[in-house]
Amino acid sequence: MDKKWWKESVVYQIYPRSFKDSNGDGIGDLKGIIEKLDYLKELGIDVIWLSPIYKSPNDDNGYDISDYRDIMDEFGTLEDFDTLLEEAHKRGIKIVMDLVVNHTSDEHKWFIESRKSKDNPYRDYYIWREKSADGGPPNNWGSVFGGSAWEYDANTDMYYLHLFSRKQPDLNWDNPKVREEVFDMMTWWLDKGIDGFRMDVISMISKTPEMPDGEVKNGLYGDPFPYCVHGPHVHEYLQEMNKRVLSKYDIMTVGETAGVTVEEAKKYAGYDRSELNMVFHFEHMDLTHGEHGKWSNKRFKLTDLKEVMNRWQKGLAGKAWNSLYLSNHDQPRAVSRFGNDSEEYREVSAKMLATFLHMHQGTPYVYQGEELGMTNVSFDSIEDYRDIETLNAYDELINKKGLDKDLVMDYIHHVSRDNARTPMQWDDSTNAGFTAGTPWINVNPNYKWINAKSQVHDPNSVFNYYKRLIELRKEHDIIVYGDFELLLPDSEEIYAFVRTLGDEKLLIVCNFTDKHVEFEIPEAMKGSKKEILISNYDADSIDTTEEKATLRAYEARVYKM
Repeated sequence: MDKKWWKESVVYQIYPRSFKDSNGDGIGDLKGIIEKLDYLKELGIDVIWLSPIYKSPNDDNGYDISDYRDIMDEFGTLEDFDTLLEEAHKRGIKIVMDLVVNHTSDEHKWFIESRKSKDNPYRDYYIWREKSADGGPPNNWGSVFGGSAWEYDANTDMYYLHLFSRKQPDLNWDNPKVREEVFDMMTWWLDKGIDGFRMDVISMISKTPEMPDGEVKNGLYGDPFPYCVHGPHVHEYLQEMNKRVLSKYDIMTVGETAGVTVEEAKKYAGYDRSELNMVFHFEHMDLTHGEHGKWSNKRFKLTDLKEVMNRWQKGLAGKAWNSLYLSNHDQPRAVSRFGNDSEEYREVSAKMLATFLHMHQGTPYVYQGEELGMTNVSFDSIEDYRDIETLNAYDELINKKGLDKDLVMDYIHHVSRDNARTPMQWDDSTNAGFTAGTPWINVNPNYKWINAKSQVHDPNSVFNYYKRLIELRKEHDIIVYGDFELLLPDSEEIYAFVRTLGDEKLLIVCNFTDKHVEFEIPEAMKGSKKEILISNYDADSIDTTEEKATLRAYEARVYKM
């Protein structure tokens, strides 16, 4: 059993803009996070992953960085960061920074220099190409945020590549000077005492040099992904990063790797590969995709979710480590997507989902507000949305693809990234206690009854259920290190699996429906003594001697055999 602190940890993701505002400007900040460290200590988490806090013009909420060694004005100062790090460490909480090095802001000093002339020393820090024969972009690639992935720059009569917003030019990782700059900057932060990095779209840093046209599927542009994801040198560059920087510190690293398969994940995170500790894959997130990609109101199928989770649990077993998540700053709220956010079932289904996730093998990630059962928001007007991806999609789906406005708004209510970005719901006072000013994005109106203040001291709350799950992880090695075996792969109602470590066994059973469902204890476990380790219903109401059980709506049980 290869024990590591990052395998045993629970990570809490903070989206600083929406977490806690300390100065009344309507934007969350570092001092606000410091104010709430005791709340996180109470929850029991081990690591905070901070979404980007670097200097940024905020075209994509901080994922467009203009200075890697300074703090965004709205969030505070480097001194505030040092205080946050010190206060977190005092409480035994580690800090992992978001590392965004596939691209910078077009306001970064490197890019300002790069666009000045073709022979500028910084020209080759970015990816520039000549116009095509017809004077248009070099190829037909589309950007993730809509529109072309190329921006024309009149100054040198050439195009630069931006796989995201036009204000996010892609760095040229094939230039050793770029890698040197990135490694220096990472070392600077690690020497400050941070505890690791979550690496934004790290699977995209190496591009195929030929850059041919991409396949036009159902969009207006060609698909760049086959030429930009898991590119020719990505593993070489990550191994260089590991050798030069990561291996010198006892830290946690997780890569956001769009389009990753189990086989590819073993290259990024394999125990013998000297690259990263783990990766985020998106296969379970893609289960709701429809004909317009993520813009859909489709419901996932439980058998599909099992197939994905089982393949990753089995595929990485003994070879690499899984990361476990159901929501983050780019995804809708977990309880709205995978559970049931109605008044009747929100709490019980939020607890069921938490049980399901935290009992798999891997490091669990809790996204801010998930521990309260926060839900998606349905703003009436597109004017209430702030996310660049959402606003661009609204325009493209209605004005270029001719979809009905109400249908597009329904898609947005289901999957917009702003579902995760409404302010954290601290209490039932104005603006949910997030700010004394006007929040940068509206608060979800349900904050009056879904908030931290009402849950922290309520033993039956979603918050205290998460707290108990996190405690159990610290008490039982089997939850971290036990082997995984899926049961009932064909059931569309029950997700059940077994964890095994030595002579110990846990049986986890989750009802993903609002109906009562029959469940039978597996043959091999019949007759063995069982106790309930945790359940989202009153454990005393469960007869552990029964070999057949009726699971109530969204019921979750963990039996210790």
